[in-house]
Amino acid sequence: EVQIVESGGGMVQPGGTLTLSCVVSGFTFSAYDMSWVRQGPGKGPEWVSAIKRAERSTYYAPSVKGRFTISRDDAKNTLYLQMNSLKPEDTALYSCARGWGVGIDYRGQGTQVTVSL
Repeated sequence: EVQIVESGGGMVQPGGTLTLSCVVSGFTFSAYDMSWVRQGPGKGPEWVSAIKRAERSTYYAPSVKGRFTISRDDAKNTLYLQMNSLKPEDTALYSCARGWGVGIDYRGQGTQVTVSL
């Protein structure tokens, strides 16, 4: 059974930093590209970032490029998203996903990030 569990969300002031983690089980983590997706209040899902398996190439949405960093530890079956210089518009439920784009087939329940004074 595929399991994806995110953690690390919370409330932070604008300009602050958070690091999200995603621990997976039930599949060979190192064999899959992985992504972060977010959904803000009243908005549809928005792809945030992806990291390829093997070569570890990384990709970011323009709205977060330069502020967020995606990484993975295959030995720990864990995906990370370091978020710096957070803005109120980054407020969303952040989910970890197996795959990338139309190839996403599993998503976790998500962890809430709120950026507010």
